Amino acid sequence: MTRSEGRYGGPEEQALLLAAGLADLAVSTLGSALSTVRGLLRRSDTAELAAEAERDLRARGRLVLDRYAAVPPAHLEVLARHASARRAAGDG
Repeated sequence: MTRSEGRYGGPEEQALLLAAGLADLAVSTLGSALSTVRGLLRRSDTAELAAEAERDLRARGRLVLDRYAAVPPAHLEVLARHASARRAAGDG
């Protein structure tokens, strides 16, 4: 992973990560998540599993936010690249 956890350090950011992770999990694996929850309720180490699930959801949330909240390239940078490519091709 290229991004550190420190980037999303505040309570609001942590809540956002958890919400984004939950949404991604619900969309991608709703059916298997329900059967997994049923299995987890029968286990004796649910506290440890809940902590692991929270870490997983934060990681999922981070990935979702990084995927969909990426900053597009600067407009002038894109124009400069196009102009440079035209000059190199002999169009300009």
